[in-house]
Amino acid sequence: MMTNLFSSFDPSSYPSLYLNWVSSLLFLLMPSMFWLIPSRWNFLWIKLIMTMHKEFKILIKSPANKGSTLMFTSLFMFIMLNNFLGLFPYIFTSSSHMVFTLALSLPLWLSFMLYGWINNTIHMFAHLVPQGAPNLLLPFLVIIETTSSLIRPGTLAIRLTANMIAGHLLLTLLGNAGPSLNSYMLPILIFTQILLLVLESAVALIQAYVFSILITLYSSEVN
Repeated sequence: MMTNLFSSFDPSSYPSLYLNWVSSLLFLLMPSMFWLIPSRWNFLWIKLIMTMHKEFKILIKSPANKGSTLMFTSLFMFIMLNNFLGLFPYIFTSSSHMVFTLALSLPLWLSFMLYGWINNTIHMFAHLVPQGAPNLLLPFLVIIETTSSLIRPGTLAIRLTANMIAGHLLLTLLGNAGPSLNSYMLPILIFTQILLLVLESAVALIQAYVFSILITLYSSEVN
């Protein structure tokens, strides 16, 4: 049963052809704003982008990194669109795989670490020891801080993957239970799945926000 359950997350379409990952690039086909008067969806999109720009601007703080909000806003939009695409039928959920999430978190974290250790070495060493800590605990605190820093890309990837795959598994389980229910229970099942779909839509937005916010915080620590 578990094999059949997880087969919906199988990334391969054909024995020698992997087309499911193309779904992560569907956002490139979105039409640009060519209209003189933007539609309501364009206004909503612009409002969301400006809101995220203000959020990242507060977190970055450094005036020398003004343009970096564009990178984090693009990352938020990319993850959010991939999360939402996975809610549609017959569209592959790329953000529910560690290959996708780790490919986002690991290069960003590694680039921030390299930049911090090369340009702000003293600050990075000082960050390993909390201010006011007793001298007896300093070696253990350094080990703990180093470990927590090394597992950051893994925790980012696992958090996004686990949250996206959990809701999909629950929806799949409820959907598989439909044929065995009587006609009186079907409306309750449909109503429950609609509520779960709304919850999954909120999770898709929240997880993209959490991922991008944490990456922004990691970048602000090395400056």
